[in-house]
Amino acid sequence: MPVSSPDIADRSPLALAQALIRCPSVTPEEGGALQWLGGVLEAAGFAVERPCFSEPGTPDIDNLYARIGSGAPYLLFAGHTDVVPPGAADAWRHGPFEGAVSDGMLYGRGAVDMKGGIACMLSAALAFVAERGGDFSGSLGFLITGDEEGPAVNGTVKLLDWAGARGERFDHCLLGEPTNPSALGEMIKIGRRGSLTGKLVVHGRQGHVAYPHKAENPIPGLLRLASALLDRPLDGGTAHFDASNLEFTTIDVGNPATNVIPAEARATFNIRFNEGWTAESLGGEIRRRLEMAAGNAVRFTLDLQPSNSPAFLTAPDAFTDLVVEAIEAETGRRPVLSTTGGTSDARFIKDACPVIEFGLVGETMHQTDECVAVADLDRLTAIYARVLAAYFSGRSPSGR
Repeated sequence: MPVSSPDIADRSPLALAQALIRCPSVTPEEGGALQWLGGVLEAAGFAVERPCFSEPGTPDIDNLYARIGSGAPYLLFAGHTDVVPPGAADAWRHGPFEGAVSDGMLYGRGAVDMKGGIACMLSAALAFVAERGGDFSGSLGFLITGDEEGPAVNGTVKLLDWAGARGERFDHCLLGEPTNPSALGEMIKIGRRGSLTGKLVVHGRQGHVAYPHKAENPIPGLLRLASALLDRPLDGGTAHFDASNLEFTTIDVGNPATNVIPAEARATFNIRFNEGWTAESLGGEIRRRLEMAAGNAVRFTLDLQPSNSPAFLTAPDAFTDLVVEAIEAETGRRPVLSTTGGTSDARFIKDACPVIEFGLVGETMHQTDECVAVADLDRLTAIYARVLAAYFSGRSPSGR
C-alpha cells in the first residue's frame, strides 16, 4: 500500500527506502511516492512544489522540487522515484513493493534504481537540516522526477526549464543513480556517452528466386552497407571516454517464403558515442560512409531517430574532489571517475550546473529480486552527510 502519512519518526535510510518502495510508482504512475516525499520534506522545513507536465502523445508526469535555505552555494540532490515494471510478482522472493528485509538485504523494485539512493539523500538532508536549521549559508534542494525510466519528456528536462524560469540557479548537482559495479565506492560518473539510433532500409525488387535477373535482392546490399559501418572504428576514444561503438540490434527482411526474393531489407543500429561527436556530426559521418559504400549499386534510405542523449563531460574540479574524499573516508576506496554505462538525467542537468553521479551498487537494478545491502544504505547516507558538511562549511569531508 502507498504510504499516506509523512511520519518520519524513523529517519534511517532503511525506513525511508521501505516507505518509498511501498509506493508502486511504475512509470508513468506517481504511486504516492512523490506525495510522501513532499510531505516529509515539508515537515522538515523545505518549500515543496509538485509541477505536472504534459506533452501530446505522452503521459502526464508528476515531479517534485524542494528547497531550503537561501543564496549560494546551492547544492542540488537529483533523482527519480519512477521504477520499471516488476514483471511477475510471484517470481520475486519477496513482493516487489513490500520493502522486505532478509539476511541484511532490502528487497523491492527501486531498492537500487533509485529509491534507495533517494532515501539516503533524504536521510542525510534531514539530519543536516535538523542540526543546522534552515539558515546554513547556502541552499539545499531536491529535484525529483517520475519520468526517468519512461520517455523522459515530461520530467527532469521540463522541471529544469520550469525552475530556471523562476530564477532558480544551481551551483552543483549530485545525482543518486546507482554507479558502482560491485562494491560501494568503486565509481563516480562524471559524464555519459551519447546515444544515436538509426534505421536503415535497403530497397530491392521482389521476384522469383528462379529468375534473379528479373528481381533485385536487397540483402547483399544491406550486408555491404553494414560492413561499411563496422569495418573502421568511429574513433579511438578520448581521455575520459572509450571509443564510440556502433551495434546492430536488428536485421530483418520479413520474408516467410523461401522462393521469393524480398523487396526490402531492414536493419536498426545504435551508437554510443563520446564527446568527440554530436548527434549531427555523427549522423553526417554515418551518411557519408553509407553513400560511399552504396555508390550507384545500392538504393537505401536512412532514418536517424531524434536524440536527446548527447555525450557530455563534467570536468573534474574541487566538487569532484570533495565527493571523492567523502567516499574514500567512508569506504576506504578511491572511486574511478567514469563515463561508462547508459544514459541518465544528468544529460539534462549538465545544462543547468556541473553534475556528477554517485549512488548504490547497480548489480541488481531492473532485475527480479532487486535488492540492496542495508549496510550500503547506511554507508551511502554517511557519504552524503560528509558531502553536505564539507560543501557548506568549506572544510575537507575527510575531516583533514
